[in-house]
Amino acid sequence: MQYTITAPKLLRHTANLPASKSISNRALVIHALAGGGIVPDNLSDCDDTEVIVRALRDNPYEMNIKAGGTAMRFMTALLSVRDGEEHVLTGTERMKHRPIGVLVDALRRLGADISYTEAEGFPPLCIKGQRLDGGELDVPGNISSQFITALLLIGPMLKDGLTLQLTGDIISRPYIDLTLWMMREYGADAEWSDYNTIVVKPQPYRERTYYIENDWSAASYWFEMVALGKDEDDEVVLEGLMDGSKQGDSSVRYIFSLLGVKTIFKDKKGGVPTTIRLRHSGRCVQRLEYDFNNSPDLAQTFVVCCALLDVPFHFTGLSTLKIKETDRIEALKREMRKLGYVIHDVNNSELFWDGERCEPNLEAGIDTYEDHRMALAFAPAALRFEGLKINNPQVVTKSYPKFWEDLKAGGFEIKN
Repeated sequence: MQYTITAPKLLRHTANLPASKSISNRALVIHALAGGGIVPDNLSDCDDTEVIVRALRDNPYEMNIKAGGTAMRFMTALLSVRDGEEHVLTGTERMKHRPIGVLVDALRRLGADISYTEAEGFPPLCIKGQRLDGGELDVPGNISSQFITALLLIGPMLKDGLTLQLTGDIISRPYIDLTLWMMREYGADAEWSDYNTIVVKPQPYRERTYYIENDWSAASYWFEMVALGKDEDDEVVLEGLMDGSKQGDSSVRYIFSLLGVKTIFKDKKGGVPTTIRLRHSGRCVQRLEYDFNNSPDLAQTFVVCCALLDVPFHFTGLSTLKIKETDRIEALKREMRKLGYVIHDVNNSELFWDGERCEPNLEAGIDTYEDHRMALAFAPAALRFEGLKINNPQVVTKSYPKFWEDLKAGGFEIKN
């Protein structure tokens, strides 16, 4: 399937964003560990959340979480403490090539019974649940924060609790902070004891009502559209976001303020979903340097946006992009050449653009590599490239199922 996208001359739209995938998936695991009584409100309807919902509801022997990286990591930990149950956890072909050995090794050190059914270090996994003692663990801080979160989420259920020492540099710290905050919301005792050590006491979760705010990651694509829009009267209204959000990607509003997007909150009371208004500020930096160590999922959005705004950039903290749904560093370099921009990488963890251009080649369309964020980040480029083509656009269902409907409602013409 291929979509051809034509952008409106004036961008004026109100979008009700999807609920946060990050919060939804954490809330579902905590909900299950708390007894599974009160279902969180405003759950995300994305693929990654749906696979967890189905797994918890149907509890099949073989759980296929498809392309859900978060689901694979969280469910691996959850199933390891479900005493008396045995399951096989599998996914798509790409998922079978995404490493999970660091998490499995850590869980095994806690006493978990997990074996590989195909390739060592990769899914599928056979997991025999049992009561785990817990204790102290050393885990590299520069691995995916989802590995660390998976361990933390089961900490309150361990007989001796969990003390997690993160070695080396710690990436995506806001996602770890989000996990700890949610655990405490559900009654757990989990805190940083110093800059690299987290202590989770053996204090079980308590059931409670819980409302999930909308997704700042999904908001980033609307910020991008406003930044790329050429009419000073462009305006986008986004609903269901919170000022002072615990979501790491809420930093998007600060970064986009450097690229000429002004964010206006209707209500600045912390912890309350509200409406924000995005408009042009008329001010844009001449060059952008940024460390995405704490918010790597925003990198694709800013690579596309900065280049199209003719803003040279140097982005660091991108090491985890190599093990996402695709190798996002290589995918970005290939697809940006189609738009006429030559992007370079350094040490598999940095991307930079110094203004180098090449001849565009848009006829074949932008490939998405089974990666939702490739489609989501490149679609706004239609504001600068009329009739932009996106291949396999359905991949957006992984995090933002109604994205194309929202674009149509915002005046974009989409043909297939």
